[in-house]
Amino acid sequence: MSTVTIHHEEAKKLVVQKLTDAGLLHEHAEKVAEILVHADLRNVNSHGVLRTEHYVNRLNAGGINPAAEISFNKTGPVTGVVDGDDGFGHVIADEAMNHAIQMAKENGVGMVTAINSSHCGALSYFVQNAAEENLIGIAMTHTDKIVVPFGGKDAFLGTNPIAYGVPAKTQKPFILDMATSNVALGKILQYKEEGKEIPKGWGVDENGETVTDPSKVVSLSPFGGPKGYGLSMIVDIFSGLLAGASFGPHVAKMYGDLDKKRKLGHYFCAINPAFFTDAEAFLENMDQMMEEIRQAPPAPGFKSVLVPGEIEQMNEERNLEKGITIASTVHQFLTN
Repeated sequence: MSTVTIHHEEAKKLVVQKLTDAGLLHEHAEKVAEILVHADLRNVNSHGVLRTEHYVNRLNAGGINPAAEISFNKTGPVTGVVDGDDGFGHVIADEAMNHAIQMAKENGVGMVTAINSSHCGALSYFVQNAAEENLIGIAMTHTDKIVVPFGGKDAFLGTNPIAYGVPAKTQKPFILDMATSNVALGKILQYKEEGKEIPKGWGVDENGETVTDPSKVVSLSPFGGPKGYGLSMIVDIFSGLLAGASFGPHVAKMYGDLDKKRKLGHYFCAINPAFFTDAEAFLENMDQMMEEIRQAPPAPGFKSVLVPGEIEQMNEERNLEKGITIASTVHQFLTN
């Protein structure tokens, strides 16, 4: 696959232009572009600017409200609901986390659900924003079905990602952003393109049997068997049921029915460590914890032990300087 490397700010401008040409409010296009580029900087390209074409197609088909009037209803001292008016999930999720952050600063905790939303991009962006305010951030969102429940034959749940962000004093925050499926569908498609077999446990065929031929994969498997399955249900409960949105097989498809509003739900939480313990000591202990983990003896075949999210942070440092690398076909779409 041929690629193109461009400066991240140039990528933002190209995405904003494409989205505004499709009718999206400029302010919303700026936020969407920022979050897409955030993913590419971390080399999480599955959630990066390659999504732009799909978003444009959904805008053109009427599946996303280009002029959404997002509203917030504070339901209690530490709770609230954001109604996204069927706009872009990136903008809706950002507003929801910002409200959670504000409540956590004032009252120790903030929990906000979002309704009438759409795909919101990489959850790491939102929990990182909380961590940069010296708060713990939690984010969850459901997705349309592609993962079988443990012991099941047919897909019922989505990849249902969950993310955590935890601040530290001198080091970069701890960022964990993961799907509850064993692997992303894009990884299986990549192996298919390269003509390689996939490891057992990544996907199943129409009978629910594990396969190593990527062309036979119909559904994905949850990570860790029953553990990932259980966590996936939790994500659907918090971001679906608690938000008053759909669950499992009732979640509208991302790449189908582009003219229909998806009505997705999300869940965001911010926690202020200062309301539970000495805030300075908490940050210092996070530094110590991560440093001691890095000093742990590596197993055979590993150079060192890394903290979750550290690889993506190193990618970001490098790509801020050298630029982000995207597929030539994506670059062609953005520049035409």
